[in-house]
Amino acid sequence: MSKIGKEAEEIINRSPFIREAITENLINISALARKIKPEIEEKMGMPVNEGAIVMAIKRMAPGYYHKINVKINKFMSDLGDFLVRSDLTIFTFDNSPTIPKLQSSLMDEISNERDIFYTVSRGVTETTIITGQKLTPRIKDLFANEIMKSHKENLASVTIKLDETNTEISGIYYYFLKHLAWEGINILEVISTTNEITFVVEGDLVDQAFSVLMRLKIRN
Repeated sequence: MSKIGKEAEEIINRSPFIREAITENLINISALARKIKPEIEEKMGMPVNEGAIVMAIKRMAPGYYHKINVKINKFMSDLGDFLVRSDLTIFTFDNSPTIPKLQSSLMDEISNERDIFYTVSRGVTETTIITGQKLTPRIKDLFANEIMKSHKENLASVTIKLDETNTEISGIYYYFLKHLAWEGINILEVISTTNEITFVVEGDLVDQAFSVLMRLKIRN
């Protein structure tokens, strides 16, 4: 590899987004060459022809991101069932010594209701509960003495069943989130288990989110 090529690849590899865009032919190579030209000249201590940088970029091996994309495209075609839920609500409370006990009490109350969606995420400083809106009055009552940081209603979710190989392929979650972001869909929460991933969005965006995610399966 030429000195120019080595310097160009080193600069580009600092940003996986640029390398990915090159792999998918989404970037203007000439514009990129003009952008990195001053840095290459500074490192080499001499003027460098822009055309030489363009050729160096075009000759770069597809590399890691191309290999990842091949694996992800195959993985997407094998996605399992999609499940959409509506009428969800999110509560976030400051962590406290009493929250685990309250959570356990709530779980006991709803243990026999098989159709209820309920998930809890406990972080370092706060706990988030996501469930159906019909539990809103009960949660407000049960957690009345806790510090509630936020509460959102009229939400929905899309759950995707993943193939067991998802833990062996890097970039799976990024691939989902990238396409949702490109469509301007704000993700309020991401819930995951080993072989499932759930995206929580505003209720009026769930149809659009479902369509975007489904296209990833169909087009591959």
